[in-house]
Amino acid sequence: MPRRRSPVDTTGTFFLLDQLQPPLDWAAFFGNDGPVEVEVGPGKGVYLAFAGAEQPGSNFVGVELARKYAGLAAQRVVKAGLGNVRVVAGDAQKFLDEFVPERSIAVLHVYFPDPWWKKRHRKRRVVNERFVDRASKVVKVGGELRLMTDVEEYFRESVDLITAHPGFEPIDESRVEAGDAWQIQTNFANKFRVEGRPFFGERYRVLAGVEA
Repeated sequence: MPRRRSPVDTTGTFFLLDQLQPPLDWAAFFGNDGPVEVEVGPGKGVYLAFAGAEQPGSNFVGVELARKYAGLAAQRVVKAGLGNVRVVAGDAQKFLDEFVPERSIAVLHVYFPDPWWKKRHRKRRVVNERFVDRASKVVKVGGELRLMTDVEEYFRESVDLITAHPGFEPIDESRVEAGDAWQIQTNFANKFRVEGRPFFGERYRVLAGVEA
């Protein structure tokens, strides 16, 4: 008879968005004054765990709409013994709009968002005008917005939106098979590398002079 796994206690790591009080005080949320990075849609938390371990002096929070995946990401983080990572189950746009203070995060990560292929569902895409504008306000001046996707059409449209906004400038030209350029660790990036499938990415710097 197989052994039953003991439940992982994610208290202090996993939060429902409705449990939080806006706006967040990052120092209180993490218990330190380290820089904060936010990942939109972390899935099962591969990148969060990797980044949290690689950058112990920084704080990371992943905001995942699917509560099941958010719970799995939190378990991964706890098993890795990372005290600098938090996972929030809820809508990322609401999180950015209401919970993230302006000019308070160092990097905003968006990796392999759902492409919402059907035309009637395209309004559900993460990267839209509202998201881009809010990103220009919550990221610190000199901070970064990082985007990666395996859907070239989604990537091109996102690039057009971001470059049209006065709050951003591209940092590099990693627009072809960007996984090799960044060597980023996510569930999809690792899978696509093994399969030899291309994916696309870009990094943007947030500029001063945009009304917050």
